Amino acid sequence: MIDQIDFGALQAHDPSTRAKLRRGVLETGFLKINNTPISKENVDALIKAYGAFFAQSNAEKSKVDMAATGSNRGWGASGSEQVDPMANPDYKEVFDCGFELGKDDPLRAEGLLVYGDNQWPTAPEGFQATVQEYYAGAITLCRALLGHIAEVAEREAGYFDSRFTRPMALLRGNYYPARPDWAGEKDFGIAAHTDYGCLTLLTGDGTAGLEVLGADGDWHAVDVAPGEFVINFGEMLEMWTGGRVKATLHRVVGSGAERISVPMFFNPNHDTDVSAEGAEPISAGAYLKRRYDETYVHLQGKG
Repeated sequence: MIDQIDFGALQAHDPSTRAKLRRGVLETGFLKINNTPISKENVDALIKAYGAFFAQSNAEKSKVDMAATGSNRGWGASGSEQVDPMANPDYKEVFDCGFELGKDDPLRAEGLLVYGDNQWPTAPEGFQATVQEYYAGAITLCRALLGHIAEVAEREAGYFDSRFTRPMALLRGNYYPARPDWAGEKDFGIAAHTDYGCLTLLTGDGTAGLEVLGADGDWHAVDVAPGEFVINFGEMLEMWTGGRVKATLHRVVGSGAERISVPMFFNPNHDTDVSAEGAEPISAGAYLKRRYDETYVHLQGKG
């Protein structure tokens, strides 16, 4: 169902790889990719850092609790998100960090929550450096991927470049505990949803869990080994391209095994008009804020 492509071959404009990219972007909404500049060792170090953070007590993690802020930076406890209003809050934990404006950036005066300052825990040692190193590599890889996606989405080469100079890029560590004995049909690690933004780059610890809704109406497992990545596309990019790019439903039900996954949600500058041609304009920041307000329990009801 989901094609796997070699990043090196993509960069070399290999025709068969380009065909797989086109199919993933326009039809399935998902791809797997390997042979990227991000090494397995980088991913292993990242997973180890997140694992050490999530293994701490809730009292320790709550020192960087995002519920104490008006943004999505820091730790989110189990039940802090609800992606499907018809399901129960998701029982995973998360740690979010994102793009920070420079200290002298004039946008700071606007107090935009999508560019909120990150919260970093003091433990485990080296956590911030490890996460920030991966974040920088993921940003570079996402920018390269968008260049190829622009072409298959019938945009001119470099279309996205000027629109991602201050990307609303959110890196998340997800911790899914083993599925609880009490879990019922409305309980999920994360319920069925489409991602909100443009491009998602996902890696993880190799434990199965991700499921994608196929055109056949069935849920299909998608595994990703450390050092490999899953790519999928969000609502914003689907809207922005007039429906050419496909945002596909996916979920994590959970199993008897713990799991860590790490998505990078790569989204454009906050003031980018992401409306389809001829539609009422909407900025990326406004769209993302509305979806965050609908999802994060600590933001619901705050407008």
